[in-house]
Amino acid sequence: MTTPSKATVSPTPSRTAPASGRTAAADRARPPTITDLARDLREGRTTATELVRRTLDTIADLDPGLNAFVTVDAAGAEAAARRADRERAEGTDRGPLHGVPVAVKDLVPVAGLPSTMGSRHFSGHVARDDAACVRLLREAGAVVVGTTTTHEFAYGPTGDRSANGASRNPLDPERMSGGSSGGSATAVAAGMVPLAIGTDTGGSVRIPAALCGVAGFKPAYAAIPGDGVFPLSRTLDHVGLFAQTAEDCLTAYQALVPDGVSSSAGAPRVGWLTSLMSAACDPRVVRAVRGSLEAGIGPVADVRAPSWDDGSAWDEVRAAFSAVQSSEAAAVHADRLAHAPDLFDPEVLDRLRHAAAVPGWRYVRAMADRERFIARAGALFERCDVLALPTVPVTAPRLGERTVRIDGVPTPVRGALLSLTSSWNLLGLPALSVPAAPVGGLPTGLQLIARPGSEHLLFTTAFSLGKSEQE
Repeated sequence: MTTPSKATVSPTPSRTAPASGRTAAADRARPPTITDLARDLREGRTTATELVRRTLDTIADLDPGLNAFVTVDAAGAEAAARRADRERAEGTDRGPLHGVPVAVKDLVPVAGLPSTMGSRHFSGHVARDDAACVRLLREAGAVVVGTTTTHEFAYGPTGDRSANGASRNPLDPERMSGGSSGGSATAVAAGMVPLAIGTDTGGSVRIPAALCGVAGFKPAYAAIPGDGVFPLSRTLDHVGLFAQTAEDCLTAYQALVPDGVSSSAGAPRVGWLTSLMSAACDPRVVRAVRGSLEAGIGPVADVRAPSWDDGSAWDEVRAAFSAVQSSEAAAVHADRLAHAPDLFDPEVLDRLRHAAAVPGWRYVRAMADRERFIARAGALFERCDVLALPTVPVTAPRLGERTVRIDGVPTPVRGALLSLTSSWNLLGLPALSVPAAPVGGLPTGLQLIARPGSEHLLFTTAFSLGKSEQE
């Protein structure tokens, strides 16, 4: 295959899915995991150069129907792969990511590549430096193959508002990938890459992970450094990971943050969080997700933590989240709003104008409330070590859809997608989404929450689910 060194995808809606509503991605077997690839590399069954060539072929085959990538850096990836092979031949082993292809959200600068943030405001912009997380990837030996589609400026959970066009769900390209890191989720779910970087401000890793049927990990706040990443909301933004499995998320996280996860002893106490269910949830999704959890670890108790047992408490948390995100996003884009509003996607522009109307006193009060909520968050774990709930209360909506019916009630798509994820960004807690049983042939996600410093309990729980599936 001949691939240009930088194939920048045109931001047009002309990249449509096949008439069948499916792509080859939907019919492929589960792609190899990072664990598989690392073992094959170490045992000499493949090389990093071969992996990159296969990756580029797969992208060329599938991406025209899915629009996961903004830029594919074939020349840079091939050079990095040759370097990884040379290092390994000389006895240098950088760990499990050494020679493994990875994609990076187009909000996270990669030196020398276009960095557009999904917006016409940054058309033609090229990053001068790597973001801190990209430097960590390179130090771990990972091979960056390109950048992935983001909802414009990461300001939306649907993934279908970008100067690059909508990223599409590999299970049904007429449906949303979710956002804002939809391109990264699509790239992993379709088997284009085994690992991708995303950002998560209110659910932007976990939402697309759930809708596309892969694992998505949002570590605790600032656990993976966000230096250099274009901000949406500086105090809510988290850098996160997509992979096929929870095990791969853990492998990648430990490669980037060696001290990020402590060892685990014993089975965690898992509780099903009911008080957040004041949000509208499709009962089929709730049954499927809880059923997947209990099939893996046995019956779990309902949890209504002391002082958090009233559903209205979560309404307060979500209101504080909204005020913080809106105010900080408006501050980031104030000059663009004033001088070039026509360059925004109309829907994103509308959100930013509403954000700019949030009064300063509400932001100040929300930040004070946030500190109070964080102080009370320990009560969530008085009866359990890990909280469990659906990641998203619905399956993937159709592209462009803005209202869905949940148990017969019309519900705004954006609010539904964010309803079970955004609270954990305000609280800064680590959260892992793993695939659960499908509903109507579409993926669902199980979301696991723990205290900072207890990330190992999330993965221990997820591994138990994986073992039950194998048995």
